[in-house]
Amino acid sequence: MMAVKTAPPAPPRSHARTAPRGGHAMPRLKTTLVAAAAYVIAFIFLFPYVVMVLTSLRPQESLRDATLLPTQWEWSNLVTFWSSGLAGNLVVTLQVAAGSTVLVLLVALPAAYYTARHNFRGRTMFLILVLITQMFQPTAMLVGIYREFSQFGLVDSVWSLILVNGGFNLAFAVWILNAYFASIPRDLEEAAFLDGNGRFGALFRVTLPLAMPGVITALIFTFIAAWNEFVVALTLTTTPEKQPLTVALNSFIGQYQVDWQNLFAGSVIATIPVIILFALIERKVVGGLTAGSIK
Repeated sequence: MMAVKTAPPAPPRSHARTAPRGGHAMPRLKTTLVAAAAYVIAFIFLFPYVVMVLTSLRPQESLRDATLLPTQWEWSNLVTFWSSGLAGNLVVTLQVAAGSTVLVLLVALPAAYYTARHNFRGRTMFLILVLITQMFQPTAMLVGIYREFSQFGLVDSVWSLILVNGGFNLAFAVWILNAYFASIPRDLEEAAFLDGNGRFGALFRVTLPLAMPGVITALIFTFIAAWNEFVVALTLTTTPEKQPLTVALNSFIGQYQVDWQNLFAGSVIATIPVIILFALIERKVVGGLTAGSIK
């Protein structure tokens, strides 16, 4: 019997399509361009601060040098800030910023929570009036503010600055907290009620942790606004020891010349607490996004 020879089976054809060349090139190029643009924008914003730091370390005779880096480093300019008495003004600034922040938190939290959870008569008008107060500029009411605090004997006092800064930042805090509280479902609070919590227990254990990003945003806004405030502080304070740092730094600006290195040294030191605040709060913002959602 003759054996029939069979041809070897043909190799299976591959159905996989070859990826077109350059398919991943466009996303990588786009990412590179976006990153490069971000670095350029960051450099534009950071360059004035770099110049401020370098100028604070220059001696007086080399302020007009064309070089970016000083030829001689004058580290004593930073020490002069503390010996000139401005450390007390820095403490006043901390008191005003912290006091205004605490005042806004104590008033804005219950007001925003109540307006977000209760549809009472006049609720819309109340929120509109709160928003209208945000439209007024402090400089437009300086005369009235000065006369009012003068009648109460609060001129040249830290309490006057705390009350004014707290009042002008209260509207923003109420609005942003009201939006965060309104976005949180009421079912979470009702579940807390079933677990035996009261209204305050549900607020502090469930609602407030979920609204922590809004709380942190309101606190940052209030603290920075009170820290940088100048016009009201210049009007309500006359004693150099009771003035905040923004007003006290004007002592380096004379009629005929400006003490630039000490002025910039004070400005550098004044920005350090704000940088530390952002470094500490950034993690709390991320943690507040999920805090309270898992029991």
